[in-house]
Amino acid sequence: MTQTIEPVDIARTHTPQERVDAWLSEFEQALVARDIPRVAGMFAVSSFWRDLVTFTWNLKTVEGRDGVSDMLSERLDDTDPTGFHTTETPDEADGVVSAWIEFETATSRGKGHLRLTVDADTGQDVAWTLLTTMQELKGYEERQGSSRIKGAVHGSNADTQNWAEKKEIEEKELGYSVQPYALVVGGGQGGIALGARFRQLGVPAIVVDRAERPGDQWRGRYKSLCLHDPVWYDHLPYLPFPPNWPVFAPKDKIGDWLEMYTKVMEVPYWTKTTAKSATYDEVAKEWTVVLDRDGEEVILKPKQLVMATGMSGKKNVPNFPGMDEFEGEQHHSSEHPGPDAYVGKRVVVVGSNNSAHDICKALYETGVDVTMLQRSSTHIVKSDSLCDIALGDLYSERAVESGMTTGKADLTFASLPYRIMHEFQIPVYQQIAEQDKDFYDRLEKAGFQLDFGDDGSGLFMKYLRRGSGYYIDVGASELVADGKIKLVAGQVDRISKTGVVLDDGTELPADLIVYATGYGSMNGWVADLIDQETADKVGKCWGLGSNTTKDPGPWEGEQRNMWKPTQQENFWFHGGNLHQSRHYSLYLALQIKARYEGIDTPVYGLQEVHHLR
Repeated sequence: MTQTIEPVDIARTHTPQERVDAWLSEFEQALVARDIPRVAGMFAVSSFWRDLVTFTWNLKTVEGRDGVSDMLSERLDDTDPTGFHTTETPDEADGVVSAWIEFETATSRGKGHLRLTVDADTGQDVAWTLLTTMQELKGYEERQGSSRIKGAVHGSNADTQNWAEKKEIEEKELGYSVQPYALVVGGGQGGIALGARFRQLGVPAIVVDRAERPGDQWRGRYKSLCLHDPVWYDHLPYLPFPPNWPVFAPKDKIGDWLEMYTKVMEVPYWTKTTAKSATYDEVAKEWTVVLDRDGEEVILKPKQLVMATGMSGKKNVPNFPGMDEFEGEQHHSSEHPGPDAYVGKRVVVVGSNNSAHDICKALYETGVDVTMLQRSSTHIVKSDSLCDIALGDLYSERAVESGMTTGKADLTFASLPYRIMHEFQIPVYQQIAEQDKDFYDRLEKAGFQLDFGDDGSGLFMKYLRRGSGYYIDVGASELVADGKIKLVAGQVDRISKTGVVLDDGTELPADLIVYATGYGSMNGWVADLIDQETADKVGKCWGLGSNTTKDPGPWEGEQRNMWKPTQQENFWFHGGNLHQSRHYSLYLALQIKARYEGIDTPVYGLQEVHHLR
């Protein structure tokens, strides 16, 4: 006779705190014992461990027990993790216990997030998701809070140079008699945020940009541009926007903030500087970068080179037949100056995403006869709905009032592995679609082609997968629905002398054609700066490999090439929106800081290259 023992229902007999404490204790014991099969068995069959630098010196998500085993087989001994504990009382919802944790490794201190679920067969807690993130390197902590520098000298001091004098000397020497360890090409929000991180970590670095002033990357855009993301989502590291800052900041206000931030955070920033060429010495392990600094040729020898030219590459200008014969004006949306010069003229905007809508709205409101040409379906989400339903729990005034911090919100978002993130997004956009049904019905009645992504997961997944195909509505969609912005759907056959000719023979008369046709991959800049061989060596940037529209597989698990080691040694990409520039600048800076200090950084799971462009 065989007797079976019923599994213990741990969810009914233990509190969430007891369950997390027990799991973390066993997890640490197994790690210390180097018992990798035991550790792997503590994860669900379908599970995800997302590591940001601590174990992998990479941004890497491993899946399932085999993924955990493979990663730990390579990285456990060197990492030597200990001290796992909760920092808040865990909570439970829908059968999942969630907990914030901290821990240490041989070289760093980290924070993380754990989700436990009950194994149906054993009745025991197993990890469904685990996030581990590096927050600081031991012995190289940032001087902030209680450890901040004193600044003033109280008492006798042999050093008679004040702060301003020292800063002036540094500005004269850095890049000339003193070489930077890192060079950041691109001085928008990404380069500035990373430069601030380097400054606080003591990494000698220079940020270069061709603009005349920090922030000109925003000032130079079309007149009506405002941020579409709310202020709580957009803080920069160390220095958040003040509480009276607009929810959606105008472009020139953002430009001024970036200029102020660069100065206050003491970011070494070279304006009017163009990177002309770069070559890598495999023996010396350093770059030679030729710069034009306001007419002066300067040659730098950094060890690390970072491309921080945004999340996109060069502007994508289509090559339609007849473009060279057009008698009017035509330009890419990135070059659009605003509506004022086009009053009384006819404008065709080719495209139907964010820039196209913004430009059309500004043109219409200035009295211009404007037509939007939609070539493919677009996801539309009302700004108010996005802020309330999609972002409200993490990035909003109500989130702040409930005790949510920017750091905690960032880690909450990071704790959802990309593989399953769409499953959490689909119900959000189903709720939005239901709430705003009348709005969507009116748009479709006007002939606008709508979508919610290939799988209904909406804006964030479209952004992460392809970086395009959406518009956050701040009023243009109402103008389209009302017929005030003219809408035509179709494909361009050619450009005539007087307008745009569609494949059905329809001609749209135009005095100006704006190509709101997006941008290529960031590695297009690499071909220009270094060479095509290196651009192909590192491969396409952005996307997850989801095998959805414009995001070809195979599955990558993380953003291609972003904020992590690439196939080109000592070469990195940094970019994205303000949220990503803030959050991921920490992990990129720590990776480069470790190399600067000579810490061993064996990379697990270096990304393979599947797509060149």
